[in-house]
Amino acid sequence: MASLCYNKGCGQRFDPEQNAKDSCLYHPGIPIFHDALKGWSCCKKRTTDFSEFLSIKGCTKGFHSKEKPPEPFSQEETSDKLKAKPVEGLIIQGPKSAEKMQRERPSSDEPRQLLPIKVSRSLEQALEKLNLSSKDEAPEGSCAGEAAAQVRAGTTCKNAACKAIYQGPESNTEVCTFHPGVPVFHEGMKYWSCCGVKTTDFSTFLEQPGCSSGRHCWTGKGDKKAVSCRHDWHQTSSQVVVTVYTKNPLPTLSSVKANRTVLEVHVIFEGNKIFQAELDLWGVIKIEKSFVSMVPTKVEITLCKASPGSWARLELPQSTSHSCGEQKKEATNAEEPGAAQVEDSDDSLSWSEEEDEELGTPSN
Repeated sequence: MASLCYNKGCGQRFDPEQNAKDSCLYHPGIPIFHDALKGWSCCKKRTTDFSEFLSIKGCTKGFHSKEKPPEPFSQEETSDKLKAKPVEGLIIQGPKSAEKMQRERPSSDEPRQLLPIKVSRSLEQALEKLNLSSKDEAPEGSCAGEAAAQVRAGTTCKNAACKAIYQGPESNTEVCTFHPGVPVFHEGMKYWSCCGVKTTDFSTFLEQPGCSSGRHCWTGKGDKKAVSCRHDWHQTSSQVVVTVYTKNPLPTLSSVKANRTVLEVHVIFEGNKIFQAELDLWGVIKIEKSFVSMVPTKVEITLCKASPGSWARLELPQSTSHSCGEQKKEATNAEEPGAAQVEDSDDSLSWSEEEDEELGTPSN
């Protein structure tokens, strides 16, 4: 009895008793359909007509086969199997509510740490040319003892090279090791005028221990002008970058501190001006992976997010109103004798969004 050959491209009937090794002419490959061309992977012949494709003669000789190839699964059977397959270990977590985020938020009273400062070569050259640091000398004994009683816990000593942090009245009894001179930048060398230990590396210069001993200076000199600088921010999924636009910031006298939810900025720059801000951050950050970069035109504070995602804003809503109140308080204190002058900096190149709302200016 004749049997039907199921080899691709054959389809003939054959007698199993007369099935020789060259009886069948078939295609061992698979059909290929690409760019309107149709053919077999085992041979090079191609055509655009489907009827011609079906009539392409086989390219290989062999035995006839009466075994029917397995039928491919239909789309309905495949979808049914996918639906029937149980999904284990899949957990879908929606966004956290504001109440839950607030409960999990670390305390803002955590100790604040100094963020490392990276100084660009261009800023080093600018400071060397302008010799701006000579205006910011902080001689020993320039701080009044009675002013220290009003110092807030967590304040950093303002003496050069001293990194002590005010913890309470007991901090006043500690010995302050600092540089009474001024930083000098000359022909690529960096050193303090009081001790003359020279180096070419800026990071090494910043870490040089002080050469004199005295009292801590928690309040700093009162002749610096407190100014309002233009600042903005942007973010990626893993970082938040806060930019403060200042001209020639002085890294030896500036500091940026933070804990996981609060950022404190203290930047002194050209013209004996000072910019200060304290922000209650919207999210939580990793302090150990955050840092500060200084260039001649700006200070960039890169904060590493504790968990990837997008922040709705930089600050918490309540902290924005708090900062506005502090600015008004500073403006009032500026009228008192001996208080720091508050003025708009020449580096403020544009209005902030809050100022636009106060002035009723329509936003673009």
